[in-house]
Amino acid sequence: MIFVTVGTHEQPFNRLVECIDNLKKNGVIQEDVIIQTGYSTYEPKYCTWQKLYPYQEMVKLVDEARIVITHGGPSSFIMPLQVGKTPIVVPRRHEFNEHVNDHQVSFSKSVAERMGTIIVVEDMEKLGEAITKYDDIVSGMDSELKSNNEKFNEELEKIVDGMFKGR
Repeated sequence: MIFVTVGTHEQPFNRLVECIDNLKKNGVIQEDVIIQTGYSTYEPKYCTWQKLYPYQEMVKLVDEARIVITHGGPSSFIMPLQVGKTPIVVPRRHEFNEHVNDHQVSFSKSVAERMGTIIVVEDMEKLGEAITKYDDIVSGMDSELKSNNEKFNEELEKIVDGMFKGR
């Protein structure tokens, strides 16, 4: 199953919702798709959808999904990361009246470059390919997201090992 969320921003994200619906219609996406459409005005015809889902249901859908596709809002793509998923992030764009500016574009690109934990797709023409090649893209990503606790423990272990080797 693929889960798509456009967040709760009050401007529609019809471009993403319609693109996903067409990918499903045309058979590019073979599996079930559930879309949280938010304030989008386009109503999907080939996917299951709802304007908003309660938070706990969103968590469940993200956890159950093979692929999570989100807009570029940090809250939406952090949740999949927390459960070990690599989300496809499609930033909202000002030129399409999807947001007040292009901060989602620059922010998501920055996260992708610095952390290597998300797949950013700016061009809707490339979204189908990102979905069909998702597993290959993820397996080729060089991201080792580690928590600060994990990093601290690794460094502490090195220090302690070094102290005992000197005896």
